[in-house]
Amino acid sequence: MRNIEYTVHELAKLAGVTSRTLRYYDQIGLLKPARLSDAGYRLYGPREVDRLQQILFYRELGVDLETIKQIIHSPSFDELKALREHRQQLLEKRRHLDALIASVEQTIAAKEGGISMSDEEKFAAFKEQLIEENERKYGEEIRRKYGDEHVDRSNDRLRKMTKEQVDEAERLSQEVLEALKEAMQDGDPAGEAAQRAADLHRQWLCFWWDHYSKEAHAGLARLYVEDERFKAYYDQVHPGAAEFLKEAIWIYTGMKDR
Repeated sequence: MRNIEYTVHELAKLAGVTSRTLRYYDQIGLLKPARLSDAGYRLYGPREVDRLQQILFYRELGVDLETIKQIIHSPSFDELKALREHRQQLLEKRRHLDALIASVEQTIAAKEGGISMSDEEKFAAFKEQLIEENERKYGEEIRRKYGDEHVDRSNDRLRKMTKEQVDEAERLSQEVLEALKEAMQDGDPAGEAAQRAADLHRQWLCFWWDHYSKEAHAGLARLYVEDERFKAYYDQVHPGAAEFLKEAIWIYTGMKDR
């Protein structure tokens, strides 16, 4: 039995996208048709249908087209593994949406019926989203390095934080980046500007850690260099910023020569 083939218009209608989108995916090499008909029309087979589904899953999760192209065209791309990852991330997204809906409904009930609602309850769903994002991005590394108990305590600490505390932590996070940028102009990790950046970083950490230690601070700084995701976050300031911050923190904590 011959495999079903779809034209651009047919596949676009099936997938809920536009024909223009499929033509663009072809143009950038993201999704090529299986073949061209004798009349020169693009035709898509089962493989392309599955590939489009993968692309739309990634788009739903907010992944940009260039990154999707790199992922699905990689020789090591595992379609079944990718589907399982999609499922997990979509379940997390659903849990977050359910929490947001519950928060909205609770807020409506509170305003209509005079029910008391604490400030912590008003922002609980947003904090759960932050916890889920951190777990997805860094959970494995952080738990391996510091242990489940430490990470779970940190998550519980976030759940109990007020909106003002969360806002202050975010402000400090941005201030660390600004101070780091200024310090790199000086170029001395032991200098006043770099040590100010290290101290701001300590203040930021204390919002998330229930107990600060110089050893843990220095260890986290090492992770910033070893893990490409952390490294990329700080290197957005300037190439080499993660390494510079590590050196500054090691000097700040007195761990440089250990």
